[in-house]
Amino acid sequence: MPTAFDNIYFYDTLEKVKGEIAQDVLSHTVLTLEDPVFPLAEQSETHLLCTNLKTRKGTLAQVVFTFADDRLHYIEARGNAISTLLDSKKDSVETFMQYRASFKDKIFGIPAKDQVWMVSPEAAHCNLFTWDNPYLTANGPTATTYTESAAIPAFIEMGGALDKLRSLFEANSSFIYERKLDGSDPNAQLQLDCFGIEYAGFPRKVEARFGDGKLNVVWILTGKGEEDRIRQKLIGQYGAPVFVNDDWEIFENWTIGLRKDKPEVLLLTPELGQFYKTEFFKQ
Repeated sequence: MPTAFDNIYFYDTLEKVKGEIAQDVLSHTVLTLEDPVFPLAEQSETHLLCTNLKTRKGTLAQVVFTFADDRLHYIEARGNAISTLLDSKKDSVETFMQYRASFKDKIFGIPAKDQVWMVSPEAAHCNLFTWDNPYLTANGPTATTYTESAAIPAFIEMGGALDKLRSLFEANSSFIYERKLDGSDPNAQLQLDCFGIEYAGFPRKVEARFGDGKLNVVWILTGKGEEDRIRQKLIGQYGAPVFVNDDWEIFENWTIGLRKDKPEVLLLTPELGQFYKTEFFKQ
């Protein structure tokens, strides 16, 4: 899958990307984490941090290429980023929340910050274009930590009222986006898309669904590479799963699910949990 950089493609290796930029970058640093936290990384996480990277359309002040298991999945650029990477795509760009986005090319930019993200399809599922890579700093890479616990955050009160919970989700998110649902889910009419909620080692997109004004379903978007890390955290928090099949592992009396066919964590009210148990899982 092509990126906005000549001869650089998603899923390229670190050495391939280093070779392509070698003649066009003022300086670069490679940062490898011993314990990966990037959602798509199972075994290794590496960041290629670049200063003054020349392209055909301009020079970018800062760029980071992020690799999961030595495959490129995420690019973030700051400084001269909008004019260099996004302006030429005006015909395909549309407004999405505070972003200007080309969904076809999976490029997202915030003009006010002169910041652009490019993501692989797997990274787009995690909404990683809403993540500011903490290692891309003016003073060089610095260590960062996120909340490790897989315990459900205290403010996520399943069954709680929208009027009460809206402000709590806002307070615990970087930003939220409220939207009405299309009616395909009979149990929910409204969804709060909440970005930047830290859970199980990374800031997440959390989709909180409300039916008749009550929170009954929450989806926490995750990555396939971190599946076992999240599994172990859930087991440490809630004990062994009560049900396992190829696509799901269910915890806490059918109220928490680790989804494996599409990486997510599902939270349900006790009532919906029992409904899913009998109607969906046939238990």
